Amino acid sequence: MKKIVILSAVLMLMSNSVLAEEKPHYFEKCLAAALVERPGQVVKVEMISVESDHVYEFDIRGIDGSDWDISCDAHRVVISEIEREVDNVNHPLFKSKAKVNEAEARKTALAVYPGEIVEVEYEIESNGAATYEFDIDTTMGGQQMKIEVDATSGDIVEAHSELWQVGLE
Repeated sequence: MKKIVILSAVLMLMSNSVLAEEKPHYFEKCLAAALVERPGQVVKVEMISVESDHVYEFDIRGIDGSDWDISCDAHRVVISEIEREVDNVNHPLFKSKAKVNEAEARKTALAVYPGEIVEVEYEIESNGAATYEFDIDTTMGGQQMKIEVDATSGDIVEAHSELWQVGLE
């Protein structure tokens, strides 16, 4: 009986320490912060893993008529990235920077993360750079990756695991 009580106490302490190490998520606060940055209608929300942290990415159809991706650190409620989505490679903001075509960018992304590209976005970063963002269903464990390829250099500039998504593609 004494062994059961001790075992129960150890298990309780272990579970409390695990819970204490978990970082809380602040979805509502991140949503509010994203809408302050770019007011509009949220059409999609994704949770991505960035260097072992969690980030919410809100796709917002802005009241200014533009589409925006706003990233917010789920633990610290800090806006970490604001990107403008454009419709296609011929948008003047994208076209003026692009030196690498989409086919080349796809090859680059798939060479590192083999699988099927299920979504492509054309983005203008906060620094003005143009990037292709590919969502890839990988052949490596069925994981979905978000890969950004710089449209000027052809280099992969971001690669993150997508944990879940809700909303429009």
